[in-house]
Amino acid sequence: MKTIGKLPQEVSAHITIDPENNDIVYGGSYDGFLTRYNHKTNTLRSVSVWPDNPMGHGAEDMKYRFQWNFPMFFSKHNTKKLYTFSNHVHVTTNEGQSWKVISPDLTRNDSTKLKSSGGPITQDNTSVEYYCTIFAAAESPVTEGILWVGSDDGLIHISRNGGESWENITPKGMPEWMMINSIEPSVYDEGTCYIAGTKYKTGDFTPYLYKTNDYGKTWKKITNGIPSEHFTRVLREDPKKKGFLYAGTETGLYVSYNDGANWQSLQLNLPIVPITDLKAKDNNLIVATQGRSLWILDDLSLLHQLSNIKNEENILFKPKDTYRMKGYSNSESLTSGTNHPSGVVTYFYVKNPSEKEIKLSYLNSKNDTIKSVSTKNKKDKFNVKEGSNMFVWDTRGNAAEKLDGMILWWASLNAPKAVPGAYKVVLSVDDENYSQDFNIVKNPNSESDVAGMQQQFDFITDINLTIDKAHTSIKNIRKINSQLASFQEQYKGDDRVKELVEKAKKLSEDFSEIEKALYQTQNKSGQDPLNFPIKLTNKLGHLNSLVGVGDFPPTEQDIAVKNELTAQINSELDKFNTLVSEEIKGFNEAFNSLNLEYLIVEDEK
Repeated sequence: MKTIGKLPQEVSAHITIDPENNDIVYGGSYDGFLTRYNHKTNTLRSVSVWPDNPMGHGAEDMKYRFQWNFPMFFSKHNTKKLYTFSNHVHVTTNEGQSWKVISPDLTRNDSTKLKSSGGPITQDNTSVEYYCTIFAAAESPVTEGILWVGSDDGLIHISRNGGESWENITPKGMPEWMMINSIEPSVYDEGTCYIAGTKYKTGDFTPYLYKTNDYGKTWKKITNGIPSEHFTRVLREDPKKKGFLYAGTETGLYVSYNDGANWQSLQLNLPIVPITDLKAKDNNLIVATQGRSLWILDDLSLLHQLSNIKNEENILFKPKDTYRMKGYSNSESLTSGTNHPSGVVTYFYVKNPSEKEIKLSYLNSKNDTIKSVSTKNKKDKFNVKEGSNMFVWDTRGNAAEKLDGMILWWASLNAPKAVPGAYKVVLSVDDENYSQDFNIVKNPNSESDVAGMQQQFDFITDINLTIDKAHTSIKNIRKINSQLASFQEQYKGDDRVKELVEKAKKLSEDFSEIEKALYQTQNKSGQDPLNFPIKLTNKLGHLNSLVGVGDFPPTEQDIAVKNELTAQINSELDKFNTLVSEEIKGFNEAFNSLNLEYLIVEDEK
């Protein structure tokens, strides 16, 4: 964090970002106080609508009345156009160098409410406590110039021509002096808009939500399902699913699947707390609460899909597109937020999982299985409970094998992350299969391209194949050496097989030399590699770790070192294969010719 300049003490954290130039930020409050911050030059500039210091003056003395969190936003249709709101509508197209008033007073402008703030003992006139102000405003995301405006004293106006003319469209029958707390023009229809109002300051805790489909000519109250004292603060529309609405109330969150005809609680693990604002972004619902931090409901597509599901016993939900990126999830904390799970979040429902094999498989576009987990697979086992389940695939396949007790210094045996592209997940419940397609997408901040990521993927995959072969050979070496040691122990001192015992000893030494070339067998603890040099598979695994740091393809040096190490490992593996195919074969033939008893090897405890 860095300080970008000194602002007046009374300025609140009220900002909007210029969509055309992310370096510019506008902050506000304090009777229309606005600043423009240029990130490139690290400079601040005052661009207030009317920079008349209001301190000590009542509302009756002010040219424009701004409240603490007056609305301001850039037009989605013209990124040079910034709107802000007092009791009038103001607009600038030159970064605040000049402002134009494009409306009359859109409040009741009741003189009895425009007095000095505070009581007879202590006046409190800082300008942000003014009444008769515009409290909520928005431009239609469908059509430029359709502006919806709501005041804190209960009026709603619309302009359908960019502010040239205005029409009072306050709902008939709506209680007077309603604070219009939020306005939400529809993303699907220019004539549709939703509003949330409050009257709690007058002791009325009734929820007030209204909808119009005809530019405000008629309104319908839409609060069925919300308890009578859960007064409403905000209503937002789902930008991906028509008819889906979210409402924030004083006591929690509600959802409607039928355009407000009915509401039901969407509380889940959210605390019982006032919901002051909502924002649907990238198919997530961001929830601003009063006193309990920001919360996010991940992946609204689950709600979208649930609305189309009847009474299926097993359900596999379509995973949302997942960015290929680094990161991890930290555990839940009482003092900090919890990161989103890193990987492909897969939700599924199984009505009766008892004694059934349940498997999740992830396949690429060629239908090659990259990763599978199963309730009955010891290596990649996962647990499934009755009802809803979640599994996070880290986008990696199977790692190279690491033997028990292996000490590796700065080496990775992990499979590479999947390359951006089309994938499929399959849920198997015994013999029943359910599949969903999904995409892994490139991190937009990545400096590499998909071709480079594919080179990285192939490079690490090739490394792991070599390491896997080497570690499998080491596992076989240890098994063979155990049998050879048992043979030597069983037949020591038996002159009939003296030469064969010596051959077993020599074979064991030869196999051990191969293992020692592949892996540092003297390493017994994490710090031992400081004393005993790491060997070939550790070195190759180090390349996996280095090249897997970002999204980049391997360098020429990475490729050269990999080729050199791979050749050395393959040389040792050739020795191993020769010993098995020739020396062990000869040993077994000699063993059988002597009609010896088979080795007795005790089971491991």
